[in-house]
Amino acid sequence: MILGQYSVSAESNGRVMLPKAVRQYFKAKSLVLTRGYDNCLLLIDSDQFKSVIKEITSESFLNPDKRDTERFLLGSAFAVKLDNHGRLIIPEPLRQYSQIKNKITFVGLVNRVEVWSETVWLKHQEYLTKHSQEIAKRLLEVKSSLK
Repeated sequence: MILGQYSVSAESNGRVMLPKAVRQYFKAKSLVLTRGYDNCLLLIDSDQFKSVIKEITSESFLNPDKRDTERFLLGSAFAVKLDNHGRLIIPEPLRQYSQIKNKITFVGLVNRVEVWSETVWLKHQEYLTKHSQEIAKRLLEVKSSLK
């Protein structure tokens, strides 16, 4: 399990050292880095990514939302490897999408890690702080409608 927020700096070529807690969580597993929602990136181990693929591809390709989700998550996915110093390179298309330049925040969310531009993350935290009660209420409404 991975929880918490970790801030680091990236080099100009997108190389970044993963925070110790993130490295320990993923150990030596092969990793996938792809677009996430809200202009963040999603870092996930390849075994778990296979589960994501299975879930997405279980729908018919005739469904336009399914095709768009495939394009969004799968079409932008990169297999990434850590070097001997625990660093990886964030590919340019993902740096552009996420607006990552120098400061990066890693956010541990139990079984995955979001990778944010520090600037974008701080703005998103402001939104979450302001709207957390509304969001929780909507989730409860969705949960109760599924019963």
